[in-house]
Amino acid sequence: MTKNPEEWLAVASPPEKVRGAFKLFLGYAPGVGKTFAMLSEAIRRHSRGEDVVIGVVETHGRKGIEELLTQLEAVPRKKIEYKGTWFEEMDLDSVLARKPAVVLVDELAHTNIPGSKNRKRYEDVQAILAAKIDVISTLNIQHIESISPVVRNITGITVRETVPDWVPMTATETVMVDLTPEALQNRMRRGDVYMPAKIEHALGNFCRRGNLIALRELALRQVAEQVDRSLENYMAAKDIQKNWAVRERIAVCVSSNPAAQYLIARAARMARRLDSELYVIHVDTGRDDSDSGKKALAANLRFAENLGAKVVQLKGLSVADTVAKVVREKHITQVIFGRSVEHGWKKYLYLSAAHRFLRESPEVDVHIVTQEKD
Repeated sequence: MTKNPEEWLAVASPPEKVRGAFKLFLGYAPGVGKTFAMLSEAIRRHSRGEDVVIGVVETHGRKGIEELLTQLEAVPRKKIEYKGTWFEEMDLDSVLARKPAVVLVDELAHTNIPGSKNRKRYEDVQAILAAKIDVISTLNIQHIESISPVVRNITGITVRETVPDWVPMTATETVMVDLTPEALQNRMRRGDVYMPAKIEHALGNFCRRGNLIALRELALRQVAEQVDRSLENYMAAKDIQKNWAVRERIAVCVSSNPAAQYLIARAARMARRLDSELYVIHVDTGRDDSDSGKKALAANLRFAENLGAKVVQLKGLSVADTVAKVVREKHITQVIFGRSVEHGWKKYLYLSAAHRFLRESPEVDVHIVTQEKD
């Protein structure tokens, strides 16, 4: 069928932009270079002709950052009086009125001074994105709400300013700005991060080497999770059924049999060795509704959670088919089944179920572990 000119234009034209793109530079501690990386990218974009402006960038007295700021247009900040003192915040209304293509908004977790349009800076960012303006921002791992308690346990320091977990998850692109703890501490000693009076205090407290190693691992894991989500979304959008084993994911199938805890423990050890995710799957076929069975199952699943497993509970007529579906959806790479020492027709049923799973599941390694009958 021949298209008319309007139809060809509709095909050729890109879809209308409904929201700005959100790029986030993530770090694990002050001084790793997030703001420098953000400004460097902005300057490159500006040199290519993009309309880039600074909404707010915090220099903290760092000369290198101050020099980069001179290469970009900045929207004047808004002055707000609070308790007899004047403060400066990003002027959201002026940024929206300016209508640039890209805005730089540093320190995403910042709390605005009372009297500002929004309480938190990430709320300002959401308003800018809703206006179809791209945003480039920065964030340290300790400012993510669910991670801040972990950071407090590691460092002994309470993080006051946080963002909800959903905020970094909405980033179109996340870039981790990485630096080894040793290199970061050297930067601090040279005076590139803090004023001289603060250096030794920082190195002896929050920025101790052990703390920095732990914070860096938290940041790496955060980025890895976001990469996993991006891959899963891509595979779902493209309807890719085959497993791409870019990361090991282990699943163990359990019942209400107390011997299942042996399987879970064995799977957990395997997952630790491979640094992989562990899933514990239970399929309710409706065949065991006894109180003793429910209590035993609950104990097995609690045991799994205590070992860090993600528990998946589903109802299904066929254990094989239901587990195969989970394997496809979660991109499992290895599955562990337990086998009791059975004879006769029970042994035949077990082998039949195993063969059915192999037939229905995508490519996956299967481990059959023999366990004694309870």
